[in-house]
Amino acid sequence: MKVIILGAGQVGASVAEGLVSEENDITIIDTDGARLMQLQDRFDLRAVVGNAAIPSTLRDAGAADADMVIALTQSDQTNLVACKLAQSVFNVPTRIARLRSRDFLEDETLLSTENFAVDFVLCPEQVITDYIRRLIEFPEALQVLNFAKGRVCLVAVRAYEGGLLVGRPIKEMRSLLPPDMDARIAAIFRRDQPVFPEGDTVVEAGDEVFLLAAAEHIRPVLRQLRRMMTPVERIMIAGGGNIGLRLAKTLEKRYEIKLIEGRKERAELIANELDSALVLLGDATDEELLEQENIGEMDLFLAVTNDDEDNIMAGSLAKRLGSKRVVALINRRAYADMIEGGPIDIGISPAQVSIGTLLAHVRQGDVAEVHSLRRGAAEALELVAHGDAKTSKIIGKRIDQIDWPHGVTVAALVRNFDKAVVIGQTDEWTSITRHGEVVIAHHDTVIEAGDHVIVFCTSKKLVKKVEKLFQVGFHFL
Repeated sequence: MKVIILGAGQVGASVAEGLVSEENDITIIDTDGARLMQLQDRFDLRAVVGNAAIPSTLRDAGAADADMVIALTQSDQTNLVACKLAQSVFNVPTRIARLRSRDFLEDETLLSTENFAVDFVLCPEQVITDYIRRLIEFPEALQVLNFAKGRVCLVAVRAYEGGLLVGRPIKEMRSLLPPDMDARIAAIFRRDQPVFPEGDTVVEAGDEVFLLAAAEHIRPVLRQLRRMMTPVERIMIAGGGNIGLRLAKTLEKRYEIKLIEGRKERAELIANELDSALVLLGDATDEELLEQENIGEMDLFLAVTNDDEDNIMAGSLAKRLGSKRVVALINRRAYADMIEGGPIDIGISPAQVSIGTLLAHVRQGDVAEVHSLRRGAAEALELVAHGDAKTSKIIGKRIDQIDWPHGVTVAALVRNFDKAVVIGQTDEWTSITRHGEVVIAHHDTVIEAGDHVIVFCTSKKLVKKVEKLFQVGFHFL
């Protein structure tokens, strides 16, 4: 696939890295020639220096025969103009844009073919906000991911000494759960190395375990692996940028929020935007300020400024002063690998969190969801099975009859996904809806046409092989 990426920032560079590794023909455009040279030295791609919103720049990048344009610059206006040019001048089939403005995100007509012609919108700030919100709901988790519109939940946790399943083989897990529940250990990482989960595999204390179950069953299943932590009530946010503000707005109705911002004008703007959250003007690395604001009573400290070093310093200080849990945004992958597990409980790479939503639109076949795991080293995919026994390599076969690459685990299926059932009400306006039936995958589970299959790949190199298994033969109509 020939892909043009506009913007060589953190997100653009991560997308380029992910797509180059999958044998795509990548061209990247940016006004910063030095940054482009660095990317060319690291990856097999073509670089074009110029303004992505100018037709001649897009033409030089090969837009006339491109399959996709992914506009990831810092400017909404540049991204929108580039998508419109890609559609109207160069007839590029697929156009993706990174957007921040709520005006565009909330009015789909502005993005229609008649207007800016954007097929899919990526808002990294919202993706990261949703990601952190899920971590807050599961304070014992390292990562929380949803599949099939929230029908299935995948949670990564650290197995602890004394957990019911620790020291026992995986096959005993079903006997520890109530009869109406089932779950699957999709993967285990031990001392950063993957351990393929089979029935006789024994879970050890300290293992990073990826556990998958229907959303309504995930909490009782988690209790088999580790102690459940006290629910979060008090949160301090360091940084009032786009992510900090989104987080405060999202969380203030359910939690006690304090937000620290160092710029006076920005702090005043945030205070006017929020209802109940307390906005503090100051430096999140100021020990005296943190102590005055009772950091020792905080259940969670979120360091989400635009500066990696400030996030590391503020998070480390908050942990030393008594915050129970610390999560920090870390753009540089080397930093994230280095600091996680010390004072910083979880280091989040914004680019890696965001890239999954993009990859689902780039991948071949019917890929409904992609999640990047362990900072890009592994992936979990939700693929839709099409065809029949004659045209498909997987339809009508038991899971143990399919030639899966080593390192691939089929964790679950969601069957009859199009059938939505209302099971309750959260209030008079909001209903609780479940899509389809969750089938936890075992060796004798048979894949049927239309199943949403959730697959865990311990290495990104395995993804292409999995996609080929799901491809339908040319006889299928």
